[in-house]
Amino acid sequence: MSDVVNLAVNWGIKSLLVLLVSLLGIFVGLLYKGFDRKITAMMQGRIGPPWTQPFKDIKKLFMKETIIPDTAVPWLFNAAPVFALVAPLVALAYLPLGPFDPIMEGYGGLILLLYLLAIPAVAMALGGLASGSPYATVGSQRELVLMMSYELPLAIAAVALAYNFETFSIAAISSEPVWSTVGGVGLLGFAMILGTLFAVMPGELSKVPFDQAEAETELAGGLFVEYSGRNLGLFYVAEVVKMVFVGTLLIALFFPYHLSSWFSFGGPEVFNGMLLGNLIVDIAFFLFKLLIIIYVAVSVVRVAFARFQIDRASYFYWVPMTVIGLIGTLLVMLEGSMAI
Repeated sequence: MSDVVNLAVNWGIKSLLVLLVSLLGIFVGLLYKGFDRKITAMMQGRIGPPWTQPFKDIKKLFMKETIIPDTAVPWLFNAAPVFALVAPLVALAYLPLGPFDPIMEGYGGLILLLYLLAIPAVAMALGGLASGSPYATVGSQRELVLMMSYELPLAIAAVALAYNFETFSIAAISSEPVWSTVGGVGLLGFAMILGTLFAVMPGELSKVPFDQAEAETELAGGLFVEYSGRNLGLFYVAEVVKMVFVGTLLIALFFPYHLSSWFSFGGPEVFNGMLLGNLIVDIAFFLFKLLIIIYVAVSVVRVAFARFQIDRASYFYWVPMTVIGLIGTLLVMLEGSMAI
């Protein structure tokens, strides 16, 4: 009986932590979306909206009426935004967040995260198809084509990391920087894989130049054309949480550094023997790394490029990025064979 009670208490604590991380993920996502919009505006010579605009957008959407088209499949139309949001929220529980270990450590790995990454795109496509709109149908088709295109470079990167660390465990992979586990050949290989993942990030987030599924000037909003009110608000939140998730995944895989491992910032012990000063600095450093990744992979790319045609976007991931990822993986494997 005591084992059952301990198990229940353990899962109760985990559930509360997942809820807390979900709320923080939504807050940070909205905050960083505001920064992204402000930074992008400055790069384009515009004033842009205030950094708090995403919070105002969400408040407005959740106050508006939710309209379901007569041509829609109601249950699927309403369920799609929920699944699109839940998947990245759950995924955050499997990632190390700054100095904190994954909440669900030992219950999943890199393969599970790849599946969770795909769910929002599938949910958006199903929601668009369920709306019954021809514009949304075209947008859904484009979303599925794009997803099938960037999933291959993602899978190749996962294979390279698993080969190097001999595990798919996120906790094990993020326990030490990947750059310190290989020599010169492996460094070049992982640099190529990292470049591939940076190229995949705007596609995962449906950002310019990979926003063909929405394409307001062509499809009037694409797969979101019939969404409004609460449902559109859920998709909005899902987008910002996925941005935090993808950025955090890149940090865990390639930049799991903590300033407290090099310097001590003092203070009383507050968490697993960590000093308060170290904890605060490591959290701030994690948020800074996340902001830099979003700036480089989303903001700069969005300003530098115009929207690709869907066939060119698909070709970009299927050919150049896949080839670069394969070459990087072969270099990592060559490094491993040289070590043997």
